[in-house]
Amino acid sequence: MLKNYFKTAWRNLWRNKGYSSVTILGLAAGMAVAMLIGLWIWDELTYDHYHKNHDQLAQVMTTSIRNGGELNTGPGVASPLGNELRTKYGSGFKNVSMASWNQGRELAAGDKKITAQGMWVEANFPSMLTLKMLSGNINGLEDPSSILLSASVAKSLFDDADPLNKVLRIDNQDNYKVAGVYEDLPHNTTLNEAKIFLSWDKYVKMIDWVKESMQHWDNRSFKCYVQLNNHVDFNKETATIKLASMAHLNAASDGKEELVLQPMNNWRLYSEFKNGKVAGGRIQFVNLFAIIGIFVLLLACINFMNLSTARSEKRSKEVGIRKTVGSLKSQLISQFLSEAMLIAGIAFLFSVLFAQLLLPLFNTISDKQMALPFNNIFFWILSIGFTIITGLLAGSYPAFYLSRFDPIKVLKGTYRVGRFASLPRKVLVVFQFSVSIALVICTIIVYKQIQFAKDRPVGYNRESLIAVYMTTPDLFGHYDAMRDDLLATNVVENMAESSSPVTNVWSTQIGYSWEGKDPASQPSFGTIGVTLDYGKTINWQIREGRDFSRNFSDSNSIILNEAAVKLTGMKNIVGKTIRKDDKNLTVVGVVSDMVMESPYAPVTPTIFSVNPGWVNVIDVRMKARTPLQGALAKIAKVFEKYNPSAPFDYKFIDEEYAQKFSDEQRIGNLATFFAVLAIFISCLGLFGLASFIAEQRTKEIGIRKVLGASVFNVWNLLSKEFMLLVFISLLIASPLAYYFMHSWLQGYQYRTELSWWIFAAAAIGALMITIITVSFQAIKAAIANPVKSLRTE
Repeated sequence: MLKNYFKTAWRNLWRNKGYSSVTILGLAAGMAVAMLIGLWIWDELTYDHYHKNHDQLAQVMTTSIRNGGELNTGPGVASPLGNELRTKYGSGFKNVSMASWNQGRELAAGDKKITAQGMWVEANFPSMLTLKMLSGNINGLEDPSSILLSASVAKSLFDDADPLNKVLRIDNQDNYKVAGVYEDLPHNTTLNEAKIFLSWDKYVKMIDWVKESMQHWDNRSFKCYVQLNNHVDFNKETATIKLASMAHLNAASDGKEELVLQPMNNWRLYSEFKNGKVAGGRIQFVNLFAIIGIFVLLLACINFMNLSTARSEKRSKEVGIRKTVGSLKSQLISQFLSEAMLIAGIAFLFSVLFAQLLLPLFNTISDKQMALPFNNIFFWILSIGFTIITGLLAGSYPAFYLSRFDPIKVLKGTYRVGRFASLPRKVLVVFQFSVSIALVICTIIVYKQIQFAKDRPVGYNRESLIAVYMTTPDLFGHYDAMRDDLLATNVVENMAESSSPVTNVWSTQIGYSWEGKDPASQPSFGTIGVTLDYGKTINWQIREGRDFSRNFSDSNSIILNEAAVKLTGMKNIVGKTIRKDDKNLTVVGVVSDMVMESPYAPVTPTIFSVNPGWVNVIDVRMKARTPLQGALAKIAKVFEKYNPSAPFDYKFIDEEYAQKFSDEQRIGNLATFFAVLAIFISCLGLFGLASFIAEQRTKEIGIRKVLGASVFNVWNLLSKEFMLLVFISLLIASPLAYYFMHSWLQGYQYRTELSWWIFAAAAIGALMITIITVSFQAIKAAIANPVKSLRTE
């Protein structure tokens, strides 16, 4: 029986190749989209699952009270915290490891020199991460002079030679022995950019300020990772340790803070905190794209339903004869469901092909490294289940609709589908276009928000500005000589040094006081140490007072941005004194707010001070309209003179700033990708439906033409119904899109407005696409010879 069902189904598909092709293509496109979205969601949900201990690992975060009583949660902790957790709270932790931030390091092995990201960690950290060692010892960092390399770094430095026990020089400061090589962490791990691990004990012993910080609890410049003991609850352990640091701090002078454990399983999807509590993160995009995937698949299923029910009159005699010769309703339902399953099966094969072809583009858009897991048995089990569900979803309504026909009326030729028979099809078309139009509106708003932030005045000039991070000791102590040499190249306009790059604020401090300050408040300021030429190099905008200058003694001078002035509440601030650590600092100038962190957030109140001893970045302003490659070559020669042990590694500030938009840009690109496919699927169904209606009304069109109807009259006859449906879709999609995107924009403090033209543009675009899609079949029917049409009928 089942064989007969599928044989009959195949004959029907082959007999109606045009409609079958449209149905299969639309369904395959929908299934391919659902498959790609499923891959993306799985990649997000299994982020960091490469580490076997991911259920037990966590990062210690600090929640502190900031300006205006706002609670701010961040990863910075004090360096004594590791020993504190081990000694006083050891019952809850299997392992505790302090760590530095992930930073670029200069590696040299013989004549080879490369730059790689790396962290200083305690010896147990590689075991906590369950690194897969390709050679050597996972506990190799117990020797402070050892280093662990990723396979890619080992390959770059030593080619195919055995790297074990080879000696590297790091940052031209000290030599390290290779104790082990581990498999590169996959792309869907938080620490995948860490290509080397160095000993924390060596870090403390070698760097003076780090050694000094081991005695201070107010320097939150480090990270702390923990592994909980079995059956220990994260929330209960957070409650246990939350005041661990306050036992060593003075709330009046140092402010209040609490510690919180952020489980590794939440690092990716629940990374945002608000008022000290988890407030979401990328999980909103996972939920969003899951909904999009379901809707896009529904659009494809709707195509199948519409075309199947629209062709009901052609199948009615078949149903009548089958019922007359004894077929039960259940058997007819099985027959039509078999057809749907066959179509779904064929569509699945095409969807795998489409997904494989689109995957490289999709990986580029989403910044992923995904692949279809053909060797995984669970993939095929899920795929079979997915295909069956899709077939049942697409075929259930047509099966029940077609199997209910009255055989007597059908065979007598008196059966009519009724004036409301097409109503379900119209509802489904409205649903299709409502989803597609809503996606288009949302995509436009995402890009408008990105562009709005990009157009925000940044307060300095990003063009022709590069940053060189001072990763080796060779770059320190040569400021004046290096600046003179760079200016002598005739391609450099100015040069300065700073403690933070122009695109970030690496340090915040409290403890500032001034006349009229509320004694109970502990305002926090971003703090950046600079050299005298910093303002002239980045071209900041002086609002009041003056810039730092060689013509003045500015060792105790500071410049505030407008946000910092507002925070102090002082008027005419230039010339007034702000006190910090028993030191009087004179405000000599005020600069425009500079967007140094998130372009979507308010500017951090920041204080700039002249401090040549606290610098980490060299800022170089190249002359405008200078050939880039030639200018960089001349600059590189100067850096090679002062830093011969490391390659010339630089960052363009405009590119660094552009990276701040990467997440939103990626979401916009993904939304565009899905919106285009949704519109394609909807138009494919519209095209098939218009084709069938034009064929169904061939006799009517022929008679109208004989009676004098023009091509426009016929086109209008066939198009106006679809135009009306799309217009109704607009009325549904617009308020829904407005509601959801208004809620999304509330997550940004610096946000665009929902302009009327966005909805107008989506409306015009949808109507134009509908006209183009329907017009092909409408005009084709309108210009057909009526004599042939009537003779055929």
